[in-house]
Amino acid sequence: MPDRKNPQSARAAEALRHALAWQVEAGADEAIGERPVDRRDRAPEPASEPIRDRPAQRGADPPARPAPPPAPAAAPVRLESTGETVASARESARSAGTLEELRAAVAAFDGCALKKTAMNTVFADGAPGGRLMLIGEAPGAEEDRQGKPFVGASGQLLDKMLAAIGISRENDAYITNIVFWRPPGNREPSAAETAVCRPFLERHIELKKPEILVFLGGPSAKTLLDRKEGITRLRGRWFDFRTPDMIGAGAEPIPALPLFHPAYLLRSPLNKREAWRDLLAIRARLDGSG
Repeated sequence: MPDRKNPQSARAAEALRHALAWQVEAGADEAIGERPVDRRDRAPEPASEPIRDRPAQRGADPPARPAPPPAPAAAPVRLESTGETVASARESARSAGTLEELRAAVAAFDGCALKKTAMNTVFADGAPGGRLMLIGEAPGAEEDRQGKPFVGASGQLLDKMLAAIGISRENDAYITNIVFWRPPGNREPSAAETAVCRPFLERHIELKKPEILVFLGGPSAKTLLDRKEGITRLRGRWFDFRTPDMIGAGAEPIPALPLFHPAYLLRSPLNKREAWRDLLAIRARLDGSG
């Protein structure tokens, strides 16, 4: 317990608490060993001069064994193998005729490397019959634990944002992400990871048939709209969205609106003003006046 009479001790304790909170936010929230390891206590690095070249000394330790040769670098991922995985995902996604069948297909799919490090598959949450479908980036730590999207601090803010325009997760909104497994350390999903998950996501939209799509954050908007602009340029603009299969079938496009991600709004609350305008635009479109 820090000494309250010692300001320096109190500041040090506060710094440790902030460091711990930062590590948890970055994804380092689980211990991988039974005892803590102080990296400063590592044995010193061996001298650069090979021991065998030194003259033997009486009573000295025997020469150390030469270090093994470095392991060969991992072979780069072949583009054709990624293409084969995407094709497999597309075939599996198209075979699903209902949301529940698609959920089972995603849970059984092993072609995305993110699944190996995640605790749970995070498919969707909310009302399957809701008029609004929201698509975020990727599950976070709390989402990974519970197996549901947007259940942490950003999810709580999202629920409040929707409630402000008369929408509830239970009755009106259906929520998912562009990838179904948490990236290690909450990093942004790679292009290969989003490409493998995209056939399932597109089939997800086709089966859900929402009246309006909302892309939460830059990665979601840029992935599904195939745009390079950031979220600050994309937000507030309506787009027509159709999957390749929807285009082939001549289906009508779905109105889509990019919106600031709630996690971004938690860090930059001044942008809530622009987010409120976008929420009002969603409400107007749902009411038929937008």
